[in-house]
Amino acid sequence: MLIINANDSQAGEFYRTTISGLCENTSYEFSSWMVNLLPFNHQGCGANGNGIPINVTFEIWDNTDTNLLASGSTGSIPSSTSPNWQQYALVFQTSPSETSVILKMRNNGTGGCGNDLAIDDIVFKSCGDTVTITDSLNDTEFFICDGNPPYSTVLTATPDFAIFTTHFYQWQESPDGINWTDISGETNQTYTTPLLSNTIFYRAKIAEDAVNLSNPFCNTLSDTFEFGVIPIPDAPVSNGNLNICENDTTPLTVTVPNGIIVNWYDALVGGNLLQANSYSFSPGGVSGTYYAEAETTIAGCLSVSRTPLQVDYLEVPEVVDESFSFCENTDTTLHANVANSNIVTSYLWNTGEVSESINVTSPGTYTVEVANGACSITKTITLSQIDNPIIEMVETDGNDIVITTSNTGDFMYSLDGNIFQSSHTFFNIDGGLYTIYAKERHCDELITTLHLHFYIPKFFTPNNDGNNDLFDLKGIEFFSTSYVSIFNRYGKLIKNSRNSAFSWNGTFNSQPLPTGDYWYVIIVDNQKLTGHFTLKR
Repeated sequence: MLIINANDSQAGEFYRTTISGLCENTSYEFSSWMVNLLPFNHQGCGANGNGIPINVTFEIWDNTDTNLLASGSTGSIPSSTSPNWQQYALVFQTSPSETSVILKMRNNGTGGCGNDLAIDDIVFKSCGDTVTITDSLNDTEFFICDGNPPYSTVLTATPDFAIFTTHFYQWQESPDGINWTDISGETNQTYTTPLLSNTIFYRAKIAEDAVNLSNPFCNTLSDTFEFGVIPIPDAPVSNGNLNICENDTTPLTVTVPNGIIVNWYDALVGGNLLQANSYSFSPGGVSGTYYAEAETTIAGCLSVSRTPLQVDYLEVPEVVDESFSFCENTDTTLHANVANSNIVTSYLWNTGEVSESINVTSPGTYTVEVANGACSITKTITLSQIDNPIIEMVETDGNDIVITTSNTGDFMYSLDGNIFQSSHTFFNIDGGLYTIYAKERHCDELITTLHLHFYIPKFFTPNNDGNNDLFDLKGIEFFSTSYVSIFNRYGKLIKNSRNSAFSWNGTFNSQPLPTGDYWYVIIVDNQKLTGHFTLKR
C-alpha cells in the first residue's frame, strides 16, 4: 500500500513505474483501489473540518515515454466518516512488439490540510471479448441419448466485439471440461466436429494477434460447448398398486433418481399421454392399469419400458340415515337398507350383530357400519318409542264419563273395545260398571281400567213416551252396600231399597204422583248422598 501526504502547493506527478512482461498488441485493464485518509470534520482543518479532497489522474505511456496510451481521472474524492475504498480503472492496448508500459500517477489537488490518500492493489490484466459457442442449431450445448447414431455439427465462435477489433482462434477439446488440448490446424472461427458418440467439450482461445494465442496471459477463452451422451434411464420404481375407495384421492406414485421426470400413459407401448412431468398420477376414480415412463430432463431420453401400476376403486355402499318410531311393548326390525347392496361384504351394528337387519325392543340410536372390503360407511337410525296412554283418572261428571291421562299423545278411547273416539269424554252415558279402553292411534295395545259410572238423575218424565220414564239409579247394584230412600216434599217416605238395583216409575200405591220435587237419601259404601230431583208430567 502506498500512502501519499500531498504537501506540495502545486499539483504534479507523485508516482511512476515501468510495467513489463505484457503481451504485444493486447487490450489491458489497469485498476487500483484508493481511499481519502482524512476523517470527515477533522478538527485540524478549520472551523468546518473539511479538508482538501483527493484527485488523482492515472496515465499509461509507451515504454519510450513519448506516446500516451490511456489516461483517466478519479475526480474529487471528499473525506468520509469511515474509510471508503473505491476502485478506479481504465483500458489500454499495447502496440505490436510492445511488451512494457510506464504507469504514472498525478495529484491534481494542492497541498495543505487534507489531500492525503492511500493506493493499494494495483492490477494489470488482459481483457477480451465475451465469446459464445453455438452449433448449427444455434444451441450452446447438445445432448444425445445413449445408443443414438453418432452426431456431427458445425461450431461457431461469436465474439461480442466489446474489446477486440480483430480475432484469431485456436479450437480446443476436453473429455471432462477440465483438461484441455489444442485441436491441430483448427484456427478458423468455425469448427466441424467429427462424428460424436461420447461426451466431449469444446471451446476456443481468442487473441487480437495470432502471436498471443499460445500465451495464456495474452488471450481469452470462449464459453464452453458441451456435447453429451445421456444414459437411458431405468423404468420408474413403483410405490405400489392401489386398492382404494372410489372417493379416495390418493394418487399412484413412482420413484426416480434426480434429473428424471415421469410421464403417464394408458398403454404399455404407445397409447395416450395422460400426464407429463409428475411423479404421481390421479386416475380420477377410473380403475385400471396405468403406465409410468421415465424421461431424462436433458435430451429427453426415455426408459426402454414403462412401469405398470394398477388401481382398483371400490364402490362405497350407499346408505341414508333414517328415523323411525315403534309402539311401546313391541319390537321392530331395523334394516341397513343399502341401495347398492350387491357390493356389501359385511355389516356391523353397534349392538354387535352382523346381519343386514336386527330386531330391537328399546328406543335409542342404532348404527350399522356397512363395508365393501376396505371401504365402509356408517348409517345411523334414530328409533323413538310411541308411548301407550297412562290412565290417571276416570270421573263421572253428571251422566258423562271423563278420562284423564298423565301423558300426551294421539290417543283413542272406547267403552266397548270396538268403537273408539279421539275425545276423552263420553256424553250421556247410562250408569253402570264400564271397562274403559285407551290406545295410541297407531298402536294396537289396549290399556283398560274399570269405572263404576253412577249418577243421580236430576229429573224424569213418567209419561210412557219411552224417554226418561223411570228414575233409575243404574249401577248402584255394583256397590257392596247401598240404601235408597225417596221422600215427597212433606217428608213422607215414598219408596226405598237396600242392596239392590233401584228404579221408580213415579207412583205410590200404584197411583201416579203429581209433578213436583222429591228428595232422596242415598248411602253407598258408607257414603251418604242427599238432594232432590224433579218429577215432570
